[in-house]
Amino acid sequence: MAKPESKPKEKILVTAALPYANGPIHLGHLVEYIEADIFVRFLKLSGRDVVFVCADDTHGTPIELAAAKEKVKPEELIQKYYGEHTADFSAFHVDFDVYHSTNSSENKFYSDLFFKKLTEKGFIYERLVELTYCENDKRYLPDRYVKGKCPKCGAEDQYGDQCERCNSIYQPVDLVEPHCSICGTVPVRKQSLHYFFKLSGFSQQLQQWLDSNRNLQADVKNFVSEWIKGELQDWDISRDGPYFGFKIPGELNKYYYVWLDAPIGYIAATEKYCRDRLDKSAVEAYWQNQNAKIIHFIGKDIIYFHLLFWPSMLLAAGFNLPSDIVVHGHLTINGEKMSKSRGNFLTAKDYLAVAGHEPEFLRFYYASHLTKAVSDINLDFGDFREKINGDLVSNIANFVHRSLVFLNNNFDSKLESLGNEEKFFLQQLQPKCDAVIKHYGDCNFKEAVKGILELGSIGNRYFQENQPWQLVKTDKKKCHKVVSVAAAIVRNLAILSFPVLPKYSEKILRLLGYESTKNLGLGELDKPVPAKKILAARIIFAPIEETISIAHVFPAVLKVGRIEEISEHPDADKLYVLKVDIGSGKQKIIQLVAGLRPHYKKAELLGRNIVVVSNLKHAKLRGFESQGMLLAADDGGRVVVVSPERSQPGDLVYPEGSDQEKIASSRKQLAIEEFYRLNLSVKDEKIVYGTKPLRTAKEIISVDAADDAVVR
Repeated sequence: MAKPESKPKEKILVTAALPYANGPIHLGHLVEYIEADIFVRFLKLSGRDVVFVCADDTHGTPIELAAAKEKVKPEELIQKYYGEHTADFSAFHVDFDVYHSTNSSENKFYSDLFFKKLTEKGFIYERLVELTYCENDKRYLPDRYVKGKCPKCGAEDQYGDQCERCNSIYQPVDLVEPHCSICGTVPVRKQSLHYFFKLSGFSQQLQQWLDSNRNLQADVKNFVSEWIKGELQDWDISRDGPYFGFKIPGELNKYYYVWLDAPIGYIAATEKYCRDRLDKSAVEAYWQNQNAKIIHFIGKDIIYFHLLFWPSMLLAAGFNLPSDIVVHGHLTINGEKMSKSRGNFLTAKDYLAVAGHEPEFLRFYYASHLTKAVSDINLDFGDFREKINGDLVSNIANFVHRSLVFLNNNFDSKLESLGNEEKFFLQQLQPKCDAVIKHYGDCNFKEAVKGILELGSIGNRYFQENQPWQLVKTDKKKCHKVVSVAAAIVRNLAILSFPVLPKYSEKILRLLGYESTKNLGLGELDKPVPAKKILAARIIFAPIEETISIAHVFPAVLKVGRIEEISEHPDADKLYVLKVDIGSGKQKIIQLVAGLRPHYKKAELLGRNIVVVSNLKHAKLRGFESQGMLLAADDGGRVVVVSPERSQPGDLVYPEGSDQEKIASSRKQLAIEEFYRLNLSVKDEKIVYGTKPLRTAKEIISVDAADDAVVR
C-alpha cells in the first residue's frame, strides 16, 4: 500500500521595513528590528522553516539630499551607511538571514518585472500631471525637494509627500505656501507626462483581503478600511530626473518612484537568499508558493504604503499577499517624541556609548513593552534602570548565578539525577512554559516576559524555601537534588529567554552542557539537563549603577583655546595654520588648520579665545596636520568664529545640564561626520545642542550670527 504523501513544510518569510540609507540607525528604528528578530528567533526555536530578510532603502530624494549635504555621490553614501547599519544590527544581535540593498541587480530585475506585468494587464497608464518646478534650479521638485504647510492639518515645514504630524499622503503641488528646499524660492507649476498605477481599481479586493485576514490588527484594518471608503486615488509611480533610482525601461529621464521599488526590495532580498543557498527563485520558494507565509513588520507611519499600495501591486502581478503585517507604534524618550531639536535623538551608537550598557538590556526593555497593538513605547530612563535591575538582574540573573555557584562550590559542579518528587515539581511548571510559548507566537512579548519573570520568581522562591545552605549540612543528598532542580529551571529560563536575550542565554546554556544554540529547540524543555558536570558560573549581568541621562551621550570634548601663533598655509589660499593653547592635557599647544583667510585677517585672530573640538580624529590638510577643529557659525553668507570672552584656555564647553565629568573623561575619538551629526546651531545668538545651550562654568557661549546658522 502506497504511503500518503506528506504535506510540504510551511515556509515562513519575515521582513522588517527597509531603513533609509541616509542616516544612522536610531533607537526608534531598533524597536522594529528587535521586535522582528525576537519573533524570528522564537520561530526558529519552534523548529519552523523561517527566513528573515531586510535591506537598505537606497533610492529617492532623501538619499540625494543627504549625499549633497555630505558632498559625496549617492553610491558612496549608501555604501557608507550599509556598513554602519549592518554593524549596528550586529551590535544589538539582530540576525538577518540576508541584509541586502535596493540598489541591486535583483531589485532592478523585479522592479522591471512588476512594471511589465502591471502594464500588460492594463494597470498602468500615462497622464499629464502638474508638478512643482524650480526655475532657479531648473528642475522638478519631487517629494523632499519642496516644503510647505500640510494641506490637511496645516502643519508647517512639511515635505511634499507625507505629513509627519497627521500622516496624510498628498502631492507636492498640494502643499500650502511651498518653497524649494534647495534654494528657498517659490516654485512654479509645470506639466510632465507620468506613469500611474490604478490603485482605485483594487478597493473591493483590498477590502476582501482585510475582512478575511484574521491576523491583521483590528485597529489597523479599521484605519485602512476608512481610506478605502474614502475612495482610493491612482498612484503616481514615476519621477522626473535628476533622480537617484532605477530608470524606467524605454525612458530617457524618468525613474521609478522610490515607493515602487522599495517594497519590491523584500522580494529582491529573498531572491538573494534563495540564489545564495537554495538555487531556486524567490518566486518559486516564497512569493508564489501556496506553502509559504509572508509576515511584514512595519511602523505605523507607513501603513498606507504597506496595506494599500503593496498588496495591490502583489495582486496585480500575481504574487502572494502577506499573511500578516505587524504594525508597531513610535518610540518616545522620557515621554517626548524623539527629535534632534529636542536634544533626545539617540542613535544605536549613542546607546552603546552610555555607561557601556548591554545591548540586551534594550532588547529586554523593548520586549517588556511590546504587544501586538499599535501602541507607542516610552523609553523612560528611570523605569529602564528599575526594570533592568529589579527584573532582569535581581530576578533572573540572580537566580541563575546563585543556583549554579552553589553547585560549583558544594557538589563539584556535578548534577544529581532527579526523583519522582522533583520531576513532578518541574512538570507543574510546564503550563507556565506553554503560556510563554503561546505569547511569543502571538507577538505578545510583554506577556512572554512576564511569564519568564514568574518562572524566575518560582525558582528563587523554591531555592529560598529549601534553604540549601542549611540543607547541605543535614541532608546533602536531598540538597543535591534541590539545586539540580534549580539548574533545570535555569536551563528552561535560558531557553525561553533566548529570543529576547540570545547572547546571555547562550552563555548560560554553555555552562549547562549545550555546545551550541544553532539547533536549539523548545523540545529541550522536556529533557534532562545534558551536563553531568556544569562549568564554573560567573556574573554576566551587573546592575545599572546610575540612571541614563540624555546629556551623557554628547560625544564631543569641547574646550576653550587661545590662538598663540598664526600663519598662512603655504599651499592653500583659504587656510591658516594656528598654534592654540588648550590649557591642559599632555599636549597643551595643538595645531589647527582652519579655512578662515577669506573671513579674518591674522591680527583679528591672534590672541583670541576660540572653542576647539579636542577629540576630533587628526587629519592632514594640504600637508599640515590638524589636531582638532575650531567652531564657527556659518549662515551661508558670514562665517563667525565662536569666541568665549570670560573663559580660560582649558575650560570645558558642554550642553547645559549635562554630565561634565563624563564628557571630560571621554577617550572616544570623533570622526568629522559624527561631529556634523550633532547639528549644533544658533538660536537667539546662543549655540545650542537640541534645545540645550552650550556653556562653560563661567558663561553661556554666544555668537553674533543669525538664527539657524550652522555651527561647525
